[in-house]
Amino acid sequence: MGPNRDFRFAYDPPVIRYGAGSVRDLASEIGDLDRTRGLVVTGRTTGGDPDVMDPVRHGLGGRLAGVFAETTASKRLATAVKCAGRARDTDADVLVAVGGGSSIDLARVASVVAGSEYSSEELGSQLAATGTLPVPDDPVPVVAVPTTLAGAGLSMLAGVTADPASGLVSEPAGGGVGDPRLMATLAVYDPQLVAETPRAVLAGSAINGFSKGVEALYASTRTPITDATASRGLGLLAEGLPALGSPPDAGELAPVIRGVLLVGYGTSRPSGTAFSVLHAIGHALRVHADIQLGVAHAAVAPEALTWLFESVDGRRELLADALDVAGSDAGGPETDPADAVADRVSELRDAIGLPARLRDVDGVDRGVLDDAA
Repeated sequence: MGPNRDFRFAYDPPVIRYGAGSVRDLASEIGDLDRTRGLVVTGRTTGGDPDVMDPVRHGLGGRLAGVFAETTASKRLATAVKCAGRARDTDADVLVAVGGGSSIDLARVASVVAGSEYSSEELGSQLAATGTLPVPDDPVPVVAVPTTLAGAGLSMLAGVTADPASGLVSEPAGGGVGDPRLMATLAVYDPQLVAETPRAVLAGSAINGFSKGVEALYASTRTPITDATASRGLGLLAEGLPALGSPPDAGELAPVIRGVLLVGYGTSRPSGTAFSVLHAIGHALRVHADIQLGVAHAAVAPEALTWLFESVDGRRELLADALDVAGSDAGGPETDPADAVADRVSELRDAIGLPARLRDVDGVDRGVLDDAA
């Protein structure tokens, strides 16, 4: 972006709470949103972990409507329909998504279903025909309590799939929804909860979040505002990611969580997302090879960036500054910052023990690569 390039930054972020033990104030925060009863939406593993769920339950106190612990990585429309039904049965007027991107996405889809004038069968037909769902004027609000580092708490997007076994579609269908009304109204980042997530899950999700910051700087939708937040966030992530090489505590997670929060700020907006090359490749591999998105990013990011820099500038100097690899410390003033950036991304990936090659990822067969491409 040149210094004189015009831009428009329209972004309505959630209220953001950060701090160890911050979930203890969920009840008062929900009250400030003029909501009375929250249904917790989570997966079976997280829902069965008392170290995560007890603080959430205590934080909600008398505003706890119940727990729906049935989300999965498949993000099924049928599960969202069931979740919306549970919200109605418990008189919940807010969905409290606790977990990773799958739970937060599912809560967003359930908020669409709960506020929709269409039947579940009609929604299935629309997903099959269009790849998306109509967003009602007043979807049920979502509160995000992320326990991973992928950045879903600051997104207005959600993936959704449907299987014929559900009775909602005649053939497998999938797609996504995206609307400013699906942005969380409150996002609570509590390092103590995140520290309960298995290290391998945190590492993969952190690279996913990290990639958002890298792309935010070279995406066509970039603005000076996202330049500032992404640059600062990448610096924090470069500092904190190596701690994920072993199970981190809440203190070690602090710069990583703040970094993910900053790189995600403004990357999902009504005018378009900042997702670009890395996410395109990563999502293709996730769909066709059924691997964690962060693992896909880790395996291909350095090479993908090298390929990108061969074709365009990619704002390599700004990226090098953000990752603190510019200048003589990166090998001399004549060193191409593109090489320094790719090398730094490789170092961070290796420091947290993620695979450097697709052949080292379980479930990736060479035969799926043509489909992914």
